[in-house]
Amino acid sequence: MTIICNSQPHGRVIPDMSNAIELTGVSARHGAVTVLHELTVSIAAQQITALTGHNGSGKSTLLGVLAGVHPPASGALRRTHAGRAALVVQRSEVPDALPITVRQAVAMGRWAHRGAWRRLTREDRSIVDRCMERLGIAALARRRLSTLSGGQRQRVLLAQGLAQESDLLLLDEPATGLDAEAKAQIAALLAEESARGVTVVHATHDPEDAASADHRIALANGRLVVDEAANGVTAASQNR
Repeated sequence: MTIICNSQPHGRVIPDMSNAIELTGVSARHGAVTVLHELTVSIAAQQITALTGHNGSGKSTLLGVLAGVHPPASGALRRTHAGRAALVVQRSEVPDALPITVRQAVAMGRWAHRGAWRRLTREDRSIVDRCMERLGIAALARRRLSTLSGGQRQRVLLAQGLAQESDLLLLDEPATGLDAEAKAQIAALLAEESARGVTVVHATHDPEDAASADHRIALANGRLVVDEAANGVTAASQNR
């Protein structure tokens, strides 16, 4: 469970029109079952890509492939982004009995830089504080993760991801279970990260979230059915 909190100054980064990740004929399996079928698609750098499709379409698996935590069974994957991706899972994947506080959970995002056993520096603690403030959970810092509502827990996971300071932010339905105001805040946060030069890919069931993205990818039964830029130009409608 992880994401991103950029300490760079505010301001729009000139978009890099290259691709952060390119997949060519990539398939992926869970055991003996193929869940992604020969996907050929590019993830544009420094833009927001919305990943859509029904439950079971392969969205979470594709995020795992992009993050490097789910190895492809076949095909080629080329990365041009620097460093390690920040993957934010759904809150349902985090055990309820995990005995940690909100601050400890967010601080885990710094493990990518410090390791799990090294003490956090003053800068690390400052980044953790800023990330909690951005997600509106600073007042919950000492609360046990298990005592939070679903929406609060999702904010903690987002703050943890922000704390990783990656240039590739991958989120599995980050706004699920949140009210309209919270969803708008998350959308604004993702837009801010993209403006700072972060490549953002998020799975969503919300048509408005998908429509507002720079790039849209739709999956059906593990196959690519739509690869469309914000201008409506379809780059791919293949592998049906």
